[in-house]
Amino acid sequence: MFTSRGRGIGLAVAAALIAFAAPAHANNDKIIYASVGDNSRAPIGWVEFCNDNPAECKTSNTQPRDIVMSQKAWKDLVRVNRWVNETIKPMTDIDHWGVIEKWSYPTDGYGDCEDYVLLKRKLLIDAGWPREALLITVVRDKKGEGHAVLTVKSDKGEFILDNQAEDVLAWTDTGYRFVKRQSQSNPNTWVALGDGRPAIATATAR
Repeated sequence: MFTSRGRGIGLAVAAALIAFAAPAHANNDKIIYASVGDNSRAPIGWVEFCNDNPAECKTSNTQPRDIVMSQKAWKDLVRVNRWVNETIKPMTDIDHWGVIEKWSYPTDGYGDCEDYVLLKRKLLIDAGWPREALLITVVRDKKGEGHAVLTVKSDKGEFILDNQAEDVLAWTDTGYRFVKRQSQSNPNTWVALGDGRPAIATATAR
């Protein structure tokens, strides 16, 4: 459950109506969807998060849904990504909780990459976006380290909300190696990813 500060976060996002530029749509010759492979193990921290938040993880299989990337939808994505990035202060789980890995909502204003993702996902779902289009994703960042981002599946391709980037980017423009993400059909099922680019070694997030 959100604390009063957490509710304030949601209200502030709803009130902060700021317009930004529309996305540059991918060219026809560009890969715009990551390929999905076999089922994969849930990342460290997800099961514990579900144990702490059972109502958020208790679900049955649903049909995959992509959003229509309208001008309004794009502005909403950019606004939520920037607002959460600017509002939540980065803090490692060791410093925050005294453990190596813990997924939680950053209701006290501090968190690491997974916590940013959880808040962005919740704000969008609470605003009426379909859960099936908002997928927590594990990547290897430009330093080769485990990192979490939010993938938004749309009719114009897959876009990434990231606490390490001010802008919302097409997944192919992030410079990341994509490892796994939630299934569109069930958030408790995780699937391996591929992108058709030259392969390099990857590993699961820390």
